[in-house]
Amino acid sequence: MRFNTMLLHLNYGPDEKTGASLTPIYQSTSFSHSAEELENIFKGSEYGFTYTRINNPTIEAFERRIASLESGIGAVACSSGMAAITLAILNILKTGDEILSSSGIFGGTYELFKDFENFGITVKFAKDNSIDAFKESITNNTKLIYIETIGNPKLDVPDIKSLSVLAHENKIPLIVDNTVTTPYLIRPIEMGADIVIHSTSKFINGHGNSIGGIIVDSGKFNWDFNKYSMLKKFEKYGQFAYLAKLRKGLFRNIGACMSPFNAYLNNLGLETLGIRMERLCQNAYELAVFLKEFDKVLSVNYPGLKESPFHDIAKRQFGDKFGAILTIRVGSKEKAYKMINSLKYATNITNIGDTRTLIIHPSSTIFAESSDEEKKFMGVFDDLIRICVGLEDIEDLKEDFKQAIDRL
Repeated sequence: MRFNTMLLHLNYGPDEKTGASLTPIYQSTSFSHSAEELENIFKGSEYGFTYTRINNPTIEAFERRIASLESGIGAVACSSGMAAITLAILNILKTGDEILSSSGIFGGTYELFKDFENFGITVKFAKDNSIDAFKESITNNTKLIYIETIGNPKLDVPDIKSLSVLAHENKIPLIVDNTVTTPYLIRPIEMGADIVIHSTSKFINGHGNSIGGIIVDSGKFNWDFNKYSMLKKFEKYGQFAYLAKLRKGLFRNIGACMSPFNAYLNNLGLETLGIRMERLCQNAYELAVFLKEFDKVLSVNYPGLKESPFHDIAKRQFGDKFGAILTIRVGSKEKAYKMINSLKYATNITNIGDTRTLIIHPSSTIFAESSDEEKKFMGVFDDLIRICVGLEDIEDLKEDFKQAIDRL
């Protein structure tokens, strides 16, 4: 079964009770059972829905589809991408543990990692994406490696397969944020990743109409229940120990669940993921090549360009698709603002992965709370503009960017 067919048919079928062609919105807080059934469900000896904070048929339908697309054994949908990152990590970490992260991560994730320090969890950042940089940063307290398939907005690309080998040699899991690339470009689990995260608000949904996140477990990591003592209670669940701990523990208790309506919208958006990503990647590449022609554009950063230092690894991992995000530098913050305000088709907005082209000045927005040193480390500069290309006709986008550049 190929990708677009999988989107429409894998783990999907008409509603069993009604025959509805789309999974209905089960907009209910809770579900009725006999006393005996409810007891068995809570004990785990019988399957069923109890409370939407824990599980829900609409949400489960979305979880099953994403888990299948990512080659995982199961998934847990959350209220946002940030909630998914938080829960995925705190599910296994405790005070004294360390996270080893790539440097070019999303600003929101970077700020979250600083918050973890208040709970006694340390975060180290590899100085670059080389295996040696990660290897030299691992300590006895390192409990996971965290990376993004393409850094946002640094657009650096880590070697997932090599990092998975390094992680497993040190008996720690590799967690990969696949938001920017989606399973259309890459399935990190098939390259050795243990847990995959998405902000479904982005390309999965694709239409900017609902916030959400999801955690997918490969079921392949061999957990040391002494090293990861928080999972010890769930050892009986075997390969499902991580998901069982998540569903029955932190996820349930914190309550950062996806709403049924948002799951419904994500299910709708998911079905066009393949054809959207195809067009978005093509538009991004063409726009990147086009913007290189202008002297007023000092640099164009896109993994699909041969001059990108990450082009070879990106091509090896993603084939001939390189995502929808590119960045440019125009010389000053003032020029960046002027260009952003001059564009007609690019909306100045914080999201990515919409049908429309989105643009932002990262330094003054997403990374506003970061120091100058932190910004430089993450590839953020005062004259940097991030562009997430949409589905518009590419000639219209080229004309729009040309007139904006001419005003600089």
